[in-house]
Amino acid sequence: MSIANPYLEENLKHKSSVPPEEAKLRKRATMFSVSVALILIVAKLLAYVQTESVSILSSLLDSTLDAVVSILMLFSVRAAMEPADSHHRFGHGKLEPLASLGQAFFIGASAIFLVFEALSKLAKPEAVSAPMLGVSVMVLSIVLTLVLVTYQTYVIKRTKSVAIEADSLHYKGDLLMNVGVIAALLLSDYTDFPYFDPGFAILVAVVLMNSAWKIGLESVDMLMDKELPEADREKIETLVTLHPEVFSIHDLRTRSSGVQCFIEFHLEMDGSMSLHDAHDVTEQIELQIYEAFPTAEVIIHQEPAGIDDDRLDDRLEE
Repeated sequence: MSIANPYLEENLKHKSSVPPEEAKLRKRATMFSVSVALILIVAKLLAYVQTESVSILSSLLDSTLDAVVSILMLFSVRAAMEPADSHHRFGHGKLEPLASLGQAFFIGASAIFLVFEALSKLAKPEAVSAPMLGVSVMVLSIVLTLVLVTYQTYVIKRTKSVAIEADSLHYKGDLLMNVGVIAALLLSDYTDFPYFDPGFAILVAVVLMNSAWKIGLESVDMLMDKELPEADREKIETLVTLHPEVFSIHDLRTRSSGVQCFIEFHLEMDGSMSLHDAHDVTEQIELQIYEAFPTAEVIIHQEPAGIDDDRLDDRLEE
């Protein structure tokens, strides 16, 4: 890195690795998520006590996990935005996928618990008490969740936060779940068939397990330094090779840490070019990449075009 990313330099003035406005959006989204989860826990707990519905229990359990995970996310998102220090020179961005991985674990564990509760109800079916109270609480849950997901979608577009995206994915699943709980309560009430309630709870458990799997995979990819999407890699190559002094690039490596991305490659130029001129070209290219990727850190190795050296690209093709 010949010059510092001007976008990141401005962020560091505010003791953050992301822009101030983006940092505010992340914090607001996490606080909103925690608040909604806590409200729904109280409402669903009261509904479960009155109805003893296992489908409401599934929704209550889900909201409880939402609160735990959202609180964890609140601290992890804030910590992930801390700039690099002497012990963490690549920053703290991987706290986001770590938090998302923890979220996947909690969701998966809740799904397993829910299966056991539903199976016990299937073995000894019971009629649901006060179903309309349960329906009212679930309607409230749908309204609050819709508002939260709408705001989270806006924040994700602005920040690309993987932790908030994981949280939003879970809440989107909650919308379908809440509609299903209402259907299960009404069907149980109008048909006197006691298996709708636990049967739906098992379906919820399957949905939760699927969500946990998706969130876990995405988090592991980031922790394992998976390359940026191919479209981003092609964009980088195009930006660099458009410069008139550049012959080509090779050994392009990219990764994301959640709040930042890291880009490094070998830059091939005329071997007779002076070191000073090569340095100027490199700075020009870095500025172009920073403009296209405002949260990036770039490392460029300059070398004469056409030399026969050991290359990562060649080793990957073998």
